[in-house]
Amino acid sequence: MSQSLQAAYTGYAGAGVSVEQRNRVLRNTYWLLALSMVPTVLGAWIGVSTGLARAMSPGIGLVVFLVGAFGFMFAIEKTKNSAAGVPVLLAFTFFMGLMLARLVGAVLGLANGATLIMMAFASTGVIFLGMAALSTVIKRDLSAMGKWLFVGALMVLVAGIANFFIQSGALMITLSVLVTGIFSAFILYDLKRVRDGYETNYISATLGVYLSIYNVFQALLALFGIGGSSE
Repeated sequence: MSQSLQAAYTGYAGAGVSVEQRNRVLRNTYWLLALSMVPTVLGAWIGVSTGLARAMSPGIGLVVFLVGAFGFMFAIEKTKNSAAGVPVLLAFTFFMGLMLARLVGAVLGLANGATLIMMAFASTGVIFLGMAALSTVIKRDLSAMGKWLFVGALMVLVAGIANFFIQSGALMITLSVLVTGIFSAFILYDLKRVRDGYETNYISATLGVYLSIYNVFQALLALFGIGGSSE
């Protein structure tokens, strides 16, 4: 085996994945990601129009969200290599839309609520496109970022649950800023993993990127909502 081939197949988890396969996984990820936005919007609309999200107390809502989200993620992991994988993922995104309805409804209640939602949506889109473009430019391996991003995500999750009881506006703003930064980096990290051949399942890739986009949008909407309510 020549030196170049030996270098290509040692010390690199994605070396055995062809460029064609990587591009196919990335293309399928983008298509499924776009499709996943439909049940998310539908879930949020149903949640707002029926008042389902507001019908639950904040405490019950938090429990339902945590149990439902982790339950769905477990089911997606179990079905990602079967025909049930995509329907389970889309059911998960519908559920996440329902859980977003409380925040969306609260922002819509503001005088410029619809504008704030569009601003959060547009800003999230710009961040996603920016990270996607950056993933094509950066040549270095970013896999080492994963553990630090995971630790950061875990910390903001714990702090977010704590703030549910503390109800600190300053902490909420701080957490929203941190969530935006951490999960923007996660978008870059997940897309780069697909490009480098580390992630070869487009359902898993879609789940990772979707969760990052969801968190960025939710954090930005909270920030814009706080800013809008103070005017």
